[in-house]
Amino acid sequence: MCSSFVDLVMRISVCIVLALALAGCGSAFQQVKRSAAPTQSTASPSKGEQVQQPAPDGVDRPTVKPYTGDLSIFEDPNREQKLHVNRVMDILSIKEGSNVADIGAGSGWFTVRAARRVGASGLVYAVEINPEYLEYIEKRAKRENLPNIRVALGTEDDPRLPDKSVDAVLLLKTYHEVAQPIRLLKRTRKSMRPGALLGIIDRNGKVDDHGIDADVVIKEAERAGFAIVGQYDFVKSDDVDYFLVFRAK
Repeated sequence: MCSSFVDLVMRISVCIVLALALAGCGSAFQQVKRSAAPTQSTASPSKGEQVQQPAPDGVDRPTVKPYTGDLSIFEDPNREQKLHVNRVMDILSIKEGSNVADIGAGSGWFTVRAARRVGASGLVYAVEINPEYLEYIEKRAKRENLPNIRVALGTEDDPRLPDKSVDAVLLLKTYHEVAQPIRLLKRTRKSMRPGALLGIIDRNGKVDDHGIDADVVIKEAERAGFAIVGQYDFVKSDDVDYFLVFRAK
C-alpha cells in the first residue's frame, strides 16, 4: 500500500512538472508573438491597399515652369525707375551691413543693387535653380567688383540658405513660377533672422499668364508662417502690380 501511495505521489509530481513546463512554453510563445506584432504592422501594405495621402504643404492651383531664356529681358534700362528699387530696399530695411537673399535672381539685376547697398560688411545671396544663371551672376559680380555676392543653387522647395543668416529676402517676379511655394517659404523662414522681412513683387494673374493674384500669395504666405505687414502698389508697371511685405509670425 505504501508503495502504491509513493507511486501515486510521484505520478502527480511528474504531471505538475509537465503542466508547468507546458505553461511556460505557452507564455514564451505568446511573448514572441507579441514582440513580432510591431514588425507585422510596419510591413508595407499590398499594392491595392496603398492610400495616397495629400501633401499638407501642397497648393491646389497651377504652376508654370521657371523662365530659362535670354537674361537680357531683366536688364530694361527703365526697370530701376519703374520698380523704385531704392524704395523697395528702404522698406525691407536693407542697409549697410545687411545680409540679403535674392530668390529667383535671374541675371542678378537686384542682386548687384542690393550688394552695393549693403557694402563690404554685408552679403547678398543670389538663389537660383538654374546653374547657368548662377555662373552668369558670378562673372557679373567679378566684372562689377562685388565680392560680397554669394551664389546658392536652390531647388523648387528649398533656397538652401544657412539658418538664421539673412535680414531681408526678395522674390522679384518669381513667386508665380515656384512649384512648391509653401515648402519654399517655410524653409526660407528658417534662414531669416529675428525681425527679418520677406518681400514679394509680382503681378495679378492666373499663373499661366505669368502672374498670381496678391490675395493668393497672402494666404499661402500665412500658411507658411508669415504675417503680412505691408502692401504697396508704387511698383505698378507693365509687368508688376504689387509689393507685399511679410514678417515671420
